[in-house]
Amino acid sequence: MAADPKDTTVTEETTEQGTVAVATKPASATPGKKLSAEEQIRAFETAQQKTELPDIYVGDTVRVGVRISEGNKERVQPYEGVVIAKRHGGLSETITVRRIFQGIGVERVFMLHSPQVASIKVERRGKVRRAKLFYLRERVGKATRVKQRFDR
Repeated sequence: MAADPKDTTVTEETTEQGTVAVATKPASATPGKKLSAEEQIRAFETAQQKTELPDIYVGDTVRVGVRISEGNKERVQPYEGVVIAKRHGGLSETITVRRIFQGIGVERVFMLHSPQVASIKVERRGKVRRAKLFYLRERVGKATRVKQRFDR
């Protein structure tokens, strides 16, 4: 949305660094209270967040549907593995998912509120006693299994 040049007023403010030209809208053009920059950012972030995300905990086995575009076609590819870490919060919340592919451990970090993440489904709950499961990187075979939790 481009602002109408007739609606803005240019005023000069004198600061310690010198004179600065500031463009402002007249009071009649802004309905209600003017939002601060922090409130505008918070409002934008809440508008961008997904609302239908399941409760995801570290240790859970999840299936993440990842949107992949090949040329002009788009498809959703599932990526299933164990959540070994959760980071941040709000719009920048991420999970690290680890899986074994052809005998090699592969980890991917997914931003939960990204448009590239089409869906997230919790396949099974894991019973763990740590916030980060990086110790699974050194384990091989059946030692990488996480006990199942039935109470959530």
